[in-house]
Amino acid sequence: MDNAAGRRKHKRLKMVLPVRVWSKGASDEAPYELAHTLDITPRGARLAAIHHELKPGDRLMVQYRQRKIQFRVIWIRPMEGTSEYQVGVEALESGETWGLELTDNTSANASAELVNS
Repeated sequence: MDNAAGRRKHKRLKMVLPVRVWSKGASDEAPYELAHTLDITPRGARLAAIHHELKPGDRLMVQYRQRKIQFRVIWIRPMEGTSEYQVGVEALESGETWGLELTDNTSANASAELVNS
């Protein structure tokens, strides 16, 4: 994964955002699952609390607030001792992904915003 960091176009910003995730791999009983980001970039994210196994190349729909964003799974990592996965995703569409102004100070501002909401 260190090589991926060298190819990364944007710096990751640590930010925990609540999201809904839809995928074709999800069971019919649950049309979506609640998850969260661990960090984001303008074009991607690292998601956590994913409870079903995905594969690189799978497509996901992620909803943050009123925005629905199409992503492609780049990598997946099972978390030891749990049935959860972390998933690296990349946006399929160009343009403003999260609806947030992302700067180096964004993560501190977003944390304060979530606490005050």
